Amino acid sequence: MNLILEVATNQPHFPISAAAVLVLGFIAAVTIGSVAWYNSKRPVGWEDKGRPDIVPEVKKEATPGIGKPKG
Repeated sequence: MNLILEVATNQPHFPISAAAVLVLGFIAAVTIGSVAWYNSKRPVGWEDKGRPDIVPEVKKEATPGIGKPKG
């Protein structure tokens, strides 16, 4: 309710929703990027390193997107 009143009075205020979207977007980008990096081919020097337990393993399909949907 206070947020609606602040907008209605036209007083300067901090854009909480924009900041929240930026923070959540950054967290999502880091998370998705980390999963993709750990599931990709390992860079030089990282070939023998193990996958962390919290990162899910994504299995590749032989022909992705071709044929009938599974399930």
